[in-house]
Amino acid sequence: MRNARGGNLPNVQKFAIDCERFGAQGITVHPRPDERHIRYSDVFLLKDIVKTELNIEGYPGKDFLNLVLEVKPQQVTLVPDSPEVITSNAGWDTITHQSFLKEIIDELKRAGIRTSIFIDTDVRMIEYAKKTGTDRVELYTEAYAKQFPIHQQKAIEPYIKAAQTAQNLQLEVNAGHDLNLENLKFFKESISFLKEVSIGHALISDALYFGIENTIQLYLKQLQS
Repeated sequence: MRNARGGNLPNVQKFAIDCERFGAQGITVHPRPDERHIRYSDVFLLKDIVKTELNIEGYPGKDFLNLVLEVKPQQVTLVPDSPEVITSNAGWDTITHQSFLKEIIDELKRAGIRTSIFIDTDVRMIEYAKKTGTDRVELYTEAYAKQFPIHQQKAIEPYIKAAQTAQNLQLEVNAGHDLNLENLKFFKESISFLKEVSIGHALISDALYFGIENTIQLYLKQLQS
């Protein structure tokens, strides 16, 4: 939502309020160190504006942790992004980073914040995610989105297995990345116990054609059982 020229156009706070008014069930923000997606100052302003659920996503560096511990959103989604990547492009290696993640998650839980770990469909990574103490995993769905136009069933199979593994471990399941109006309904129908999807790029792209109110309604229809 931010532009490189500075200023307050578009107004992120008004946009969040309008998205909720149009039916959005939560607001996700990803404050990166360079603030190219959203500014840290915006997150503080959203704290008391968002009435549904605020999910703050990011790499758990010092500044990010200070931010979320002060804002105390309903959920924090931990992603392994280094500062130079354009967008999230891999899930956590929960075996290598188990101790690191557990320490972070323990701190967030003491603050009363639900946690989710951004993760690939590798069953072992999900099993080790359980050991970190996280409440949820967010399945990284880029591979699904790429395969979906070619072979829907092959695209969804690893996600069904991963989601079932998580459910068996009593981990709740979120999903996100490249989900859109073409592939979202099939994903939701295939994983009925899905808790949440985060959609940013596709939603804003569709809004250029349909308008944000219509776009939100179109996405909500894809998620109806």
